[in-house]
Amino acid sequence: MEPVADDRQSHFQQIRTRAVSEMADIGVDAEFIPVLVDTFYDRVRNHPQLGPVFEARLAGQWPEHLAKMKRFWSAVAFKDGGYQGKPVMAHQGIANLEAPLFKVWLGLFSETLDDIAPSAEAKDWFMATAERIAKSLVLSLFYNPADDDPARGSA
Repeated sequence: MEPVADDRQSHFQQIRTRAVSEMADIGVDAEFIPVLVDTFYDRVRNHPQLGPVFEARLAGQWPEHLAKMKRFWSAVAFKDGGYQGKPVMAHQGIANLEAPLFKVWLGLFSETLDDIAPSAEAKDWFMATAERIAKSLVLSLFYNPADDDPARGSA
């Protein structure tokens, strides 16, 4: 069974190597991730809509959350396997979290990238990724298939 394990390890290493190269091509290195996370979440904490929602959930836990978000974005960008969380579960039951806030979150993320992304390509990559993540979370947290049922009609 060792050859299968070696093949799998080699495959994952190839994925990681390719991701590091692709990130380097757009000007992103490992040092960018903490800057992105810290800058963005400083802005979140001060945002009139997002700040209270995040603070209610994370009061006293910001250092842990920031460390987790750094592992998350590093895993997404560099395919390093450093994040093992469950994002949908982590967002369930957050008081006052509503679907429209994800657009606000994305807008603030975009503004942050406008200010700190090392290239337009980096901004595009991180925004496309954030948009996919936000869409997935909104669908997972708020979508009700019954809302699309044509038999329900509109009254």
